[in-house]
Amino acid sequence: MIQTQTDIRVRYAETDKMGLVYHGNYLTWFEVTRVEMLDILGYPYHNLEQEGYLLPVLEASVRYRRPAFFDDRLTIRVTVKDKPIVKIHCEYEVLRHEELLATGWTKHGFINPQGEPVRPPKALMDLMASHF
Repeated sequence: MIQTQTDIRVRYAETDKMGLVYHGNYLTWFEVTRVEMLDILGYPYHNLEQEGYLLPVLEASVRYRRPAFFDDRLTIRVTVKDKPIVKIHCEYEVLRHEELLATGWTKHGFINPQGEPVRPPKALMDLMASHF
């Protein structure tokens, strides 16, 4: 299993007229955390693209439990429970201290520039394998 986390400070621009974080920003935070996870693993996302791999979102889901507000300090946690083959499934938790604000998941497929499914690069799989 792979689990990493990223700290986020809610910016004013991320809130809506009601003073709550706009719902779409959670998906952006998921992306920030996912990219950070690859950095922590030692295989930055830009390396994937330079080597001809893309990792588009195939599906996404968010469950909102409690609102976040301007200037909140949040922790976004990402977990990969299963070793990826052609797809990778990431699960997320959004926390304000110990309070769970939202959960979600994204599913991604490894593809080449022509949009065809491919296996992830061996170097990335080797890095991930040590966590499973």
